[in-house]
Amino acid sequence: MRLKTVRDVAEWRLCAGCGACAYACRDKLVSLKDVFDDGIRPFVAEGDCRDCTDCLQVCPGIGLSRSLPQGGANGAFEKWGPILSVWEGYAIDEEVRFRGSSGGAATAIALYCMEELGFVGVLHTGAGDTALSNKTHYSASREELLARAGSRYSPASPCDSFGLIESAERPSLFIGKPCDAAALRKAAGIRPALKEKAGASVALFCAGTPSTKGTAELINSLGAEVADAREIRYRGRGWPGVFSARIKGAPLEVSYREAWSFLQKYRPYRCHLCPDGTGEFADISCGDAWHREDGGMGRSIVLARTMRGQEIVEGAIRAGYLKLERSNEGAIAAAQPNLLEKKSALWGRLLAFRVFTLPSPAFNGFFLRRLWKPLGTKEKVRAVLGTARRIVRRGYLKRKSFISA
Repeated sequence: MRLKTVRDVAEWRLCAGCGACAYACRDKLVSLKDVFDDGIRPFVAEGDCRDCTDCLQVCPGIGLSRSLPQGGANGAFEKWGPILSVWEGYAIDEEVRFRGSSGGAATAIALYCMEELGFVGVLHTGAGDTALSNKTHYSASREELLARAGSRYSPASPCDSFGLIESAERPSLFIGKPCDAAALRKAAGIRPALKEKAGASVALFCAGTPSTKGTAELINSLGAEVADAREIRYRGRGWPGVFSARIKGAPLEVSYREAWSFLQKYRPYRCHLCPDGTGEFADISCGDAWHREDGGMGRSIVLARTMRGQEIVEGAIRAGYLKLERSNEGAIAAAQPNLLEKKSALWGRLLAFRVFTLPSPAFNGFFLRRLWKPLGTKEKVRAVLGTARRIVRRGYLKRKSFISA
């Protein structure tokens, strides 16, 4: 089944919600809306689409292609993608480390790029205009970065504002989810100005993005009214931090683990079809070192994936922004076993979509079948039949109609 525009991508539930299509559409026919129980989705205006396919060329939702490294693939590449070096540690600045979701590494790298490398700003996600919403921000100072630090476990589309990187006087840093970093790589391939001004990219490890409905239901489950919610923080201010909201001026808090246990049930199933939870298309990727306990302050795993990323990480260490120690790819599996488990089951999940002759994302160069083979029979049956049940129960056998913009 041929997907002609991102409307098809969204209606067949393949959209990752990155927002790159809105940036790529030269005629500005694509607008983004937060669909309460799905996520941020593209809406295409009727009539004037020229079928240029720019929106599809930048879309990570329909598929990803990964090139083999020189010398061929090894086990680490098959599991985690290109890695030049693995580090563990944290931001030296105590405030940066405290405000960050893990060890503050991504924020420290952003500060180093602005203060030492001449980057003019950082394109990333922060809190939106309402309590439950996110917004794409372009931060050009330490104060702005710190004010927006911390994970946002709700829909975000930072790729919608790639134009801010294009129009900046000097290079910018981009921080986003793995699918966002993949969209940047794709978009830079068709927009020379973006490629020139995108100084580097940082991806944050991701297990999926819950819908806005997830946050609303979490607040309701805690006995509060969503309409009364003000500022919401999902993490940060200590490790692993707490989910907190101001309800009519009074604080409402629950532990991070309790909050994530609740929110993860609201992830769109497209997130379960993702082969990249660790930012394989970024220059640098960062995530929690969950296998380490560090007195409530947090530690990050930092992966340098390109030569540019390696230079930035090593420079940030020398300049006193990061305290990192060399590690190895085994630490990724120890810290984030769920991400490898999801990737290993993906071949079977995609098989279920093919059995139902449904559109599914195409992933080239990810060795999914090879990762699938060692799984036990129980895990394989669960992956295929579990996906088949979800396809039927969630109505994936039919397109989900979205109202045009």
